[in-house]
Amino acid sequence: MKEILREIGMIARALDSISNIEFIECDLTKGQYLYLVRICENPGIIQEKVAETIKVDRTTAARAIQKLEMNGFIEKKEDEHNKKIKKLFPTEKGEKVYPFIKRENDHSNRIALAGFSEGEEETLFKLLQRVRKNIEVDWEFVKKGNKRNY
Repeated sequence: MKEILREIGMIARALDSISNIEFIECDLTKGQYLYLVRICENPGIIQEKVAETIKVDRTTAARAIQKLEMNGFIEKKEDEHNKKIKKLFPTEKGEKVYPFIKRENDHSNRIALAGFSEGEEETLFKLLQRVRKNIEVDWEFVKKGNKRNY
C-alpha cells in the first residue's frame, strides 16, 4: 500500500508552516487563519460549525476563536431568536486581513498544481474529496467516543 496519507500530511504540514510564518505580520498566530477564513466566508456561523468544518474538537476551536476575538479579528453577536446562540462575524480588522490570506491560499494552490492539466486537477480534487469523506466517517465515530477496530 502506498503511503498516501503520509504524503497528504507532509503537504498539509508544509503549507501550514508557510502560512503561520507569513501570517505573523498580520498578528495571526498558529492556525488562526483557518478559523478567520471560515468566519469571513460564512458570517454568522456558530462556533460548533466552525469546529466541524475545520475538523477540530470544540475546545480547540473555542480557544482559537477566543484569541481571534481578543485580538479584534472577529466578534460574537447574540442570535435574535435564541440568546444562547452566539454567531461569529469578522470585524473590520478581520475583513482587512482576509484578502491577504485568500491570496496566499490561491498562490499555494497554483504552486501545488503547477504542471497539472485541468483534467488532472479535477481528478485530484474529486479523489481527495472521496478520501476526506471516507475519513469523516471515522472522525465522527471516534469523536463520539468510539474506538476503531484495526
